[in-house]
Amino acid sequence: MFKPTEEFARELDQQDSLRGYKDEFYIKDNQIYMDGNSLGLLSKRSEQRLLEVLDSWKNYGIDGWTKGDHPWFFLSENLGSKMATLVGGNPEEVVVTGSTTTNLHQLVATFFKPEGSRTKILADELNFPSDIYALKSQLKLRGLDPDEHLIRVKSRDGRTLNEDDIIEAMTDEVALVILPTVLYRSGQLLDIKRVTEAAHDRGILIGWDGCHSVGAIPHNFHEHGVDFAYWCHYKYVNNGPGGVAGLFVHEKHFGAEPGLAGWFGSDKTKQFDMEHDFTPADSAGAFQIGTPHVLSVAPLIGSLELFEEVGIEAIREKSLKATEYLMTLVKEHLSDYDFTIGNPTDDKHRGGHVCLEHQEAASICKALKANGVVPDFRAPNVIRLAPVAFYVSYYDVYKTVMILKDIMDNQRYKQYKNERDVIA
Repeated sequence: MFKPTEEFARELDQQDSLRGYKDEFYIKDNQIYMDGNSLGLLSKRSEQRLLEVLDSWKNYGIDGWTKGDHPWFFLSENLGSKMATLVGGNPEEVVVTGSTTTNLHQLVATFFKPEGSRTKILADELNFPSDIYALKSQLKLRGLDPDEHLIRVKSRDGRTLNEDDIIEAMTDEVALVILPTVLYRSGQLLDIKRVTEAAHDRGILIGWDGCHSVGAIPHNFHEHGVDFAYWCHYKYVNNGPGGVAGLFVHEKHFGAEPGLAGWFGSDKTKQFDMEHDFTPADSAGAFQIGTPHVLSVAPLIGSLELFEEVGIEAIREKSLKATEYLMTLVKEHLSDYDFTIGNPTDDKHRGGHVCLEHQEAASICKALKANGVVPDFRAPNVIRLAPVAFYVSYYDVYKTVMILKDIMDNQRYKQYKNERDVIA
C-alpha cells in the first residue's frame, strides 16, 4: 500500500533500481519534467554519440558512410536490430527510418489493397489526427471517398475504445485496420494480441501506431503476428525533436514490393549498381525511402545504450508503479477539486502516463509550468503527466501533486487564460 507522505516517496526512491539513471539526463535545477510522453529529455550519452557522428563527418567526409565508430550506410539497419528488443521483433524486421507519418504512408501504400467489396480502412475516432490525415490521403489517391471508405470506431465514453466494438467493426468490407497501441489522450493500452488475432481471423491486415508506447511498454509484435507497426523515437525513447522514427514489418511480408520505392530500400549489395530496376532488401530495410537523416539518427545510438542496460521490462515495472502512485496521491490530496482520472486504472490497460481531466486544464497546466513542473495539455480538458522511468523519481511524483494541490488551494491557475498556447 502506498502512503501519501514525503517520507514514503523517499523510501520508494531508495528502493528504485533505476534511480541512478536520472543523472544520465540533462534536467534543469528545480524542475520536474513530466512531459516525456511528448518530448523526452536529452541524455548525456545521446549528446556524446551525436558529437561522435559529427566528428566522423569532420574527419572522414564521404568515407563516413563506411568508416568510423558508427558507419552511416548500415546505421538504420543496425539501430533497427537494437530497437527490435523494445518492440518484440526479429532484428531484420525493424528499421530506423523516416517520420511517423511518412512511415504510415509507406506502409498503407504497400499493404492497403482494395479489391472487390474490401475497400475500407478501419481506424478509430480517438486516434492522433496525423494518422487520420494520412489515411484520408491514401484513400483519395485511390479515388475512394474517405467519408465512405474510412470507418472510425466510436468511443462509448469519449476516453477509451471498447475492443468488442473494434472487432465488431471488422466486416467483410474492411481491407486494413490501423489502430494506436496506446491512446494519446487517455493512455489506454489496447490488447494488441487479441485485436490482431481477430483481424487475421477475418482475413484483414492490421498495423499499429506505437508512438505512445514504444520505450515505455514491452511489445511482442512478431509473436503476435502484427503485420506492421510504426512509431516515433522522440517521446519515451529520447531521440530528440524530430528524431528519426521506426517501423516494423513482419517477416511473412518480406518480398512485398514497397508502395513507395526509394533508393535506400535497395538490397545493400546492389544499391550502388545504379540500375533502374529496383531490387528491394529482403528485410524491413526495404521500406526505407530516402537517405538516412544521419545527424537526427545519431542521438538514438546513445539512448538505446541505456535501454540495453536496463531492459524494457524494468522500465515497464517502474512506470506502472509510478503511475499507480501518482493516481493514489491525486485521490488522497486532490479529491476536493473536481479532477477526474481519465486513464484506465488497471495495469493491463494503462500506458505510460496519467490523464487528469479538469474544466480548467489549460490554465492549470500553465500554473504548473510556472511553478517548476512541465506537464502536457491536450484539448479540450486533459492534463497528461508522465513519470518517465529513467528520469522521474517517486519524490518528483509526490512533489508534483503537492505543487498541484497548492495551485488549487490558492487558485493560482486563475492568473492564466484557460486556453492552449500555440504549442499545447
